[in-house]
Amino acid sequence: MSKSKRLNVSSGGAYESVFGYSRAVRLADDIHVSGTCAPADYEHSDAYTQAKAVFDIIERALKEAGATTEDVVRTVVYLRDIDDAEGVAKAHLERFDKVRPASTLIQVTSMLRPWQRVEIEAYAKLT
Repeated sequence: MSKSKRLNVSSGGAYESVFGYSRAVRLADDIHVSGTCAPADYEHSDAYTQAKAVFDIIERALKEAGATTEDVVRTVVYLRDIDDAEGVAKAHLERFDKVRPASTLIQVTSMLRPWQRVEIEAYAKLT
């Protein structure tokens, strides 16, 4: 991939065209993955299960952009309920135990859908 060429990655989610965004964007060696929530079929799932689904979506976007979870340098985790931190942290550790990206966890008052418990952003750097 050319250093200056931009690659937009779509996951086919309904809100991508409504809001005008991409699931991920690669520019040169930098990949930014948008805030990602679990799909609607996870409506009745706990935060751990939703986080695992989110990481699956992020991993697919990274792959399409030419990266893996080993290239992730930063994550930002948004929780609706801080009591979900333990479950989400467990899912994060399962994906990033050896990588150990910089990470921030933030509690928010709400998400787009009331059943959504977690939203995660990821940033990767190819070396």
